Amino acid sequence: MSFFGLDCVKKKEKETERKIRANDREHNLSFKYATNAIKTSKYNVLTFLPLNLFEQFQRIANAYFLCLLVLQVIPAISSLSWFTTVVPLALVLSITAVKDAIDDLVTLCLSSSHPLSPSLAVSFTLALCFCLSLCCPLGEVCCEPPNNRLDRFVGTLVWRGQKHPLDNHCVLLRGCTLRNTDWCFGLVLFAGPETKLMQNCGKSSFKRTSIDRLMNVLVLFIFGFLVFMCIILAVGHGIWEHYEGTKVMAFVPQQNEDTAFSSFLTFWSYIIILNTVVPISLYVSMEVIRLGNSYYINWDRLMFHTGSGTAAEARTTTLNEELGQIRYVFSDKTGTLTQNIMCFHKCSINGKDMMMVDFSFNSLADPRFQFYDNNLLEAVKLETLEVHSFFRLLAICHTVMAEEKNNGLYLVYQAQSPDEGALVTAARNFGFVFRLRTPESVCVVEMGVPRTYELLAILDFNNVRKRMSVIVRSPEGKLALYCKGADTIIYKRLHESCSKLMEVTTEHLNEFAGEGLRTLVLAYKDLDEEYFSEWKQRHHQASTALEGREDKLNQLYEEIEKDLLLIGATAIEDKLQDGVSQTIEQLAKADIKIWVLTGDKQETAENIGYSCNLLREEMDDIFIVAADSPEEVRQELRCVEWCEAYERDVQVTERWHGTEIKGLLILGIIFAYALEGSMELEFLRTACMCKTVICCRVTPMQKAQVVELVKKYKQAVTLAIGDGANDVSMIKAAHIGVGISGQEGMQAVLSSDFSFAQFRYLQRLLLVHGRWSYLRMCKFLRYFFYKNFTFTFVHFWFAFFCGFSAQTVYDETFIALYNLMYTALPVLGMGLFDQDVSDGWSLEYPQLYEPGQRSLYFSKGAFIKCALHSCYSSLVLFFVPYAAVRDSVSTDGHDIADHQSFALLTQTCLTVTVYLSYWTAVNHLFVWGSLGMYFLVTFTMQSDGLHRLYASSFPFVGTARNSLDQVTVWLTVLLTAVLCVLPVVVHRFLFMQLNPTINDKVRLKVHQMKAQPPPPRRRARIRRSSTRRSGYAFSHAYGYGDLVTSKRFLRRPVPSRSAGSTPAGRSAAFRPAGRSAGYSPSGQEQNPKQATEPTELQRYRAVHDATFCRQGVAPE
Repeated sequence: MSFFGLDCVKKKEKETERKIRANDREHNLSFKYATNAIKTSKYNVLTFLPLNLFEQFQRIANAYFLCLLVLQVIPAISSLSWFTTVVPLALVLSITAVKDAIDDLVTLCLSSSHPLSPSLAVSFTLALCFCLSLCCPLGEVCCEPPNNRLDRFVGTLVWRGQKHPLDNHCVLLRGCTLRNTDWCFGLVLFAGPETKLMQNCGKSSFKRTSIDRLMNVLVLFIFGFLVFMCIILAVGHGIWEHYEGTKVMAFVPQQNEDTAFSSFLTFWSYIIILNTVVPISLYVSMEVIRLGNSYYINWDRLMFHTGSGTAAEARTTTLNEELGQIRYVFSDKTGTLTQNIMCFHKCSINGKDMMMVDFSFNSLADPRFQFYDNNLLEAVKLETLEVHSFFRLLAICHTVMAEEKNNGLYLVYQAQSPDEGALVTAARNFGFVFRLRTPESVCVVEMGVPRTYELLAILDFNNVRKRMSVIVRSPEGKLALYCKGADTIIYKRLHESCSKLMEVTTEHLNEFAGEGLRTLVLAYKDLDEEYFSEWKQRHHQASTALEGREDKLNQLYEEIEKDLLLIGATAIEDKLQDGVSQTIEQLAKADIKIWVLTGDKQETAENIGYSCNLLREEMDDIFIVAADSPEEVRQELRCVEWCEAYERDVQVTERWHGTEIKGLLILGIIFAYALEGSMELEFLRTACMCKTVICCRVTPMQKAQVVELVKKYKQAVTLAIGDGANDVSMIKAAHIGVGISGQEGMQAVLSSDFSFAQFRYLQRLLLVHGRWSYLRMCKFLRYFFYKNFTFTFVHFWFAFFCGFSAQTVYDETFIALYNLMYTALPVLGMGLFDQDVSDGWSLEYPQLYEPGQRSLYFSKGAFIKCALHSCYSSLVLFFVPYAAVRDSVSTDGHDIADHQSFALLTQTCLTVTVYLSYWTAVNHLFVWGSLGMYFLVTFTMQSDGLHRLYASSFPFVGTARNSLDQVTVWLTVLLTAVLCVLPVVVHRFLFMQLNPTINDKVRLKVHQMKAQPPPPRRRARIRRSSTRRSGYAFSHAYGYGDLVTSKRFLRRPVPSRSAGSTPAGRSAAFRPAGRSAGYSPSGQEQNPKQATEPTELQRYRAVHDATFCRQGVAPE
């Protein structure tokens, strides 16, 4: 990182092609490519102070108080000392600067320590070693210029007169790990800001809460109201000067200024005096409350996942209260709703549906793998041809890497996707053990016999092909193509002779789909040697082409992948995470709409929808939109029977909530039309009329577009949750982004605002922490505005009794410390610790969440009510003390109707009143502590000693001692407090009796139950049967077939012993990898039996020992 953090490199012409020679520094420097210096932090030592101050003064409030400070140094205007503004402003700027510096340092450390994705470490195991031959200066790379495409790279390597193709698998990205490799040579293609990582580090949009946006509107209104009050007082000053000013000329120095100019100066004087109507400490207090509520999320042990040791984390401290206003949740499916840990569950082989099997005959079997059809095992042992072909295909047709540990006794599979790992592990357990691969071969132990297949080509998977094939030569010399893929794709390429077998297999696939399983169809064909030689030559030419490489290769793939012979089908289970159904049910009761946006196919998404109770059998219909033209899309969107009643306004109507009885299933292809400007409202209206919306086959960009559409027209708070890199755009687009630390890496977590390990924690994040944060922030704002409006309005009323002279009613010390010391702790205590009901009752009654969605606790209306309440209280606080001291005398006969005594009485009444206005049990410590601090500081500041030292700065000498020993003063304080609080108590009592809120009802029920816990809810398990086709079990990312066959990785020497030789019995050191499917995406050993986590209820009782809680989710 450069020291100054400044980019001094001149702009150059746009680069169209990059040429780099190995070990030729002079040639490479001539192109002036970027160095490896990058800047990931916002500040450095020299730029921190000016940049941070510049950012802080972009806030209206800070700039406003800076202008006030300038006005206060003008003697003709200010009647207040400069320190009344400098002290709070300096404190606010300092606290914010420290917070920004810490955040910047944390961001820098995270960007330096977190890899992009743990799974990528597997993806690039073989990468970059193509440069092994570049130790001599003869190699030259010609490739595309720097760009942000992570899924694509095009280039060629020219070495010794021959061209070699370079693709995305030849690039080792930051954070990747080389496995099975002791060392390698590499050639740097892009450095510093030109790397793929930095090219993708676009600036994230600054997220603000709805309360922040409302606050901006209210602050502008307050400014306008402040100007309006100052104009009234300035006009009043002019009138008073005109009629009464000449009467006091004998008592004040003669001034030559006219009435108009005097009124102008008075206007600015009152701008300074009444500035507390917008207190600068408000923003600091809000940040402290948000920080505290963020730590509550981090410290919540009920959101700690013991299986992975992952705690919930609030990655931002500015969005907590927004969690209490969520209306729409957009969720990914795989890894978010499901575990993304695949289990080989069923299969169909040659038209036979195969379904606890004893694998003791296989010394390399994984003990965690379970299968329930002994017939299949017997068929394997009897060497049935079709069964052996089935498992041989699974053992060969993949890009899995095998890693042997402990001298071959510990076999670990590193797979591109959990699906692949599950299939290879299934073959392993049935006797077809994949042991080793090289660029030219695949070593498989078939029923204890080692066999090596020559790997001639891999026709890899992508989202268009939806299939994968390998071409191998058996030890006997036969050429064969093995293919696996989605049923709809494979069926189109089968030979005519497979028609009957295809019908039977289709029935099995439908049965698998009814159980929500992910399916693959397997097929093969024998190849002619002469035809393959000619095809292989054309394949090499296409793979080295710089233009149209992908299209040319796809044409060749289509040519050879036809007339296939059907072998069978596999069924893999991607289990739901624990507690998903219960969480969705709870969120639905809180009137939170959940939309699932997934890249899976329609059948998979539909089955998962039923599994997690998004779709229910009692729904009238599942409305599917799958058209492929604009007019057809529009027509299908209007096919919903109640769509004729559309209201043609810009804002989407909400009157359909009562009739949400349908589910909507949308295929991603229609988003090319549905998200256009002319049709987006049609789509959104239709979607909002349905109880459940599932969008399948959507791209990452389309996920973000759907979120933006809802944000634009629904004006609702949105939350997006996902676990993979393809969810990042959706997470960034939503108001709140939640990342799940699962099997797909850390990109979603690093881009999120909040993160945890399981989807079920979302209900606690929203219904407990989110609701509490919103409730606390709203109460805090109402309390803060009330106490400051009351404080300021007293100045306004006093102006009518002091000749509009801009005289302050309070002591200057009281003005400076009112928000910083006297009333800071009570409001912060309420903002950090206030609860209406416990977390257990918050989960028991999700309906408590709805007021936040409707912004009932703080809105423009609530703000106006707060201002009116403050106006009433200020009238009481001014006129009651005024009447009490007007004609009063002390016990010794002295007159106490002086300004200093009146000021002390008024500020004491104000302090006591604001303490009592929002009295709660948790506020005792803060209220009594602040009250004691007030009297301590007051007696100190008005002491004789300070007056002797600085007489001009401490004019209120002896006022507290002389006034507060009078009974009249304390009776006035009591009367004022009662008159201010009584209307609030009466209003609350009547409101609870006549129109109680859901909070009032729940609190009453809690009180009536007298510490009895809420009864646990029991739900019947929903079972269903369905003929819906399941999705295919494949990762939706481009595969690594080219990488496997590229010879661009260092081979590990093959063990001297035979690949198939294994001990007769398992030794104690034999520890196979995998879970129930025998596969661990992280390559780490899993426990033989997954430890059962305590339920939500058990955790709640264990942590809090509370009496109120609800029945939790199912054990993990």
